Amino acid sequence: MLWDLLVTIIGFALVIKGADILVDGASSLARKLSVSDLVIGLTVVAFGTSLPELSVNVFASIKATSNIAIGNIIGSNIANILLILGVSAIICPLVVTKGTVWKEIPLSLLAVILIAILANDKLINGAQSSMLTRIDGLVLLSFFIIFIYYSLSIAKRIEGTDDLLHVKALTITKILALIIAGLAALILGGKFVVDGAVKLAIYLGVSQMTIGLTVVAVGTSLPELATSAVAAYKKNFDIAVGNIVGSNIFNIFFILGISSLIRPLPFQPGSNFDIGLLVLANILLFIFMFTGKKHKLDRWEAVLFLGIYAVYIFTLISLR
Repeated sequence: MLWDLLVTIIGFALVIKGADILVDGASSLARKLSVSDLVIGLTVVAFGTSLPELSVNVFASIKATSNIAIGNIIGSNIANILLILGVSAIICPLVVTKGTVWKEIPLSLLAVILIAILANDKLINGAQSSMLTRIDGLVLLSFFIIFIYYSLSIAKRIEGTDDLLHVKALTITKILALIIAGLAALILGGKFVVDGAVKLAIYLGVSQMTIGLTVVAVGTSLPELATSAVAAYKKNFDIAVGNIVGSNIFNIFFILGISSLIRPLPFQPGSNFDIGLLVLANILLFIFMFTGKKHKLDRWEAVLFLGIYAVYIFTLISLR
């Protein structure tokens, strides 16, 4: 077990560092191509925080470990709201923009509801089994294109992006070396995480879904935690909240879309409990925007988020 745990930890380290290196290389390349800092921030940097989830899910899909692929995304999104926004709001209460409240949070909720509909063929259509098919993947990717268009349309209203951009002036040789090294680390790390997670599940006698919802989900969400916590400390609230909500939308529309295109993902009815909690988390986040000071996530609400997450993890471990 210790070896499998070590392999998983090494895998997390590789995918996180690989994402960081790849973002540095891609940002420098974009700068050389005269792409604006704003567009780099909304595409390369935003994409970078979700690269660990993408890396792990691609390998999970290739290896037909669909429970890890689905569990990773659902678990990451739950952790993003309840754990990461909870920690960030304790550091500093988060003031949320009107656009995030009325457009991005509802879009995040829509993404979860869409997954619940697309994945429940057995419940809705009476099919013999439920799965996210390749057609479902195309539907998710279509929504992702709409989300990217929306993000670019509001780009000029997002504040604090420059604080997260540290684009280095590098030679083409160094840029290519960073991109290749980053991709190699992501590929190797993703393989290590999936292999280690599967063996941990077997050793601990729990399902792959439980490992995906807990260990894998939290591990791949570490970049979002670092980004939002630092942004909250610097009072860049648009980044702190937008990073999480945007990542949740990105995870479902893009990463699950890509994963189901690679290989259709069987969906277990028990996962509806986790999707239900994710729906609840999004609804609570929306409601909390109107309690106390308007459009603000207060510390007591953050404590409630962390409490719900603790109960959820305890329930997963004890009942599954």
